[in-house]
Amino acid sequence: MKAGWLNRHLIEICEEITDGSHFSPKSSGEDKFPYITVRDISNGVIDFDNCKFIDKKNYDLLLKNGCKPNEGDLLFSKDGTVGKVALVNFEKEFVVLSSLAILRPKKGVINSELLEYILLHPNFLKAAIGKKTGVAIRRIILKNLKQIEINFPKSLTEQKQIVALLDQAFAAIDQAKANIEKNIENAKELFQSKLNEIFSHPSTGSGGDGWEEKSLGELGKPSMCKRILKEQTKTEGDIPFYKIGTFGKTPNAFISKEIYEEFKTKYSFPKVGDVLISASGTIGRRVIYDGEPAFFQDSNIVWIDNNEEFVLNEYLYQFYGVCDWNPSKGATISRLYNADLKRIRISFPHIEAQKSLIEKMVNLSDHTEEILLGYEQKANNLEELKKSILQKAFAGELTGKEVLV
Repeated sequence: MKAGWLNRHLIEICEEITDGSHFSPKSSGEDKFPYITVRDISNGVIDFDNCKFIDKKNYDLLLKNGCKPNEGDLLFSKDGTVGKVALVNFEKEFVVLSSLAILRPKKGVINSELLEYILLHPNFLKAAIGKKTGVAIRRIILKNLKQIEINFPKSLTEQKQIVALLDQAFAAIDQAKANIEKNIENAKELFQSKLNEIFSHPSTGSGGDGWEEKSLGELGKPSMCKRILKEQTKTEGDIPFYKIGTFGKTPNAFISKEIYEEFKTKYSFPKVGDVLISASGTIGRRVIYDGEPAFFQDSNIVWIDNNEEFVLNEYLYQFYGVCDWNPSKGATISRLYNADLKRIRISFPHIEAQKSLIEKMVNLSDHTEEILLGYEQKANNLEELKKSILQKAFAGELTGKEVLV
């Protein structure tokens, strides 16, 4: 350990470490007092705009249980998404529930901002988690949290120097990340604009005449699979059953081979190459059916029974990527009905020109994806840089040095 530094258990440097209320208050018509849970903390900020509220009776009850943090306290999530940290750096009346721990640093012993950075250190979270207590949810036991050992400089002046250096470095990293996010947004917008040029300006896209325009209903009828009842599904089985929540992802429900063979023979079923789209939730998510045994949730996942006489399925797939699913420009739709789908219009050239445009659009998509992956890697590298800087800070390697980002 560096000279002049201390090694202490967390409870030794805090006046108090407690958690919020284990009592979950109910809402009422007179709610006006905020209560905060783990979901209300993001990037070190407490979200009071979207938190829940309780009435004065419940609020006073929670106050008696010591669930109200003070200015300078730290909130640390110990249930669910563990390791979130927020510094209470303003005076506001609110209480917290048991998913959060309240840490009250001892004045004159440790700087609150420095302790915030310590709690963000990846080694601290590893020590806090220990072993998983469940498959999906990690939980940090309060008594274990209190006994975690941390290293920090005894001098408050040196503590403030470290905080200033970390503030400077993290601000530069956050700005770099913001620039990357803007570049990602710009790349996506450029990709969409290029596709829009193809579908919105046929003469430019095709390099010649011969374009037609038809409604999707003229290409084929909207179709869907036969309804599957809940009791016909299992969590394990032979044939994946894709619901709207797992469409294009990993299935969590299955049906028997017998039902699959019967339903795909008797009722409508996609052909290989048909473009399936989501008709509820996020409208227009798309998957090309590859012919592998699978079944799809009726009315939520639909397709145009396209025979490719006029439009190739791959061209239709690209069109869906820029399609205006709400041509009326009214309120955001929550479901795409068959009548809505049939009315949508698509412009297209002859088949050979479609093949050329498909190749162009696929190449553009691949190039855009390559750019996005590069930006995402840069963003990941910045997160790793944060961890590296924290490691150096609490190994005593930053004091008196300028941090370069």
